[in-house]
Amino acid sequence: MKSTRLDRLPDAMRKRIAQARLDHGWSQREVGQRAGLPQAHISAIETGKTVPRYDTLLDLVRVLDHDLVLVPRGLVPAVQALIRDYERAGDSDETEQPLYAVSDDEDEGRSRDGR
Repeated sequence: MKSTRLDRLPDAMRKRIAQARLDHGWSQREVGQRAGLPQAHISAIETGKTVPRYDTLLDLVRVLDHDLVLVPRGLVPAVQALIRDYERAGDSDETEQPLYAVSDDEDEGRSRDGR
């Protein structure tokens, strides 16, 4: 059986870790202090030179206000869509709406259709 052990974290995960750090306005040294790791280790994780142990990765992402979640593969597209929507909402000035709220466009369409 072939080993599926990673030789580095996936690029998207490494970029997200680095971006979360920058979003906080922290240097690698600051993140390392908060997570109990040397700056060089944070750099090695972000550049893909090292793969952290699971507990180290968990500590790191939690310091960055994220979490690791085990998601069934069939639900990955739905979870990714939720994340995209969440990130887009953070970029706009729109007010939050309930999940099943009717937009103004939909409401106008109903009055024209008579439904």
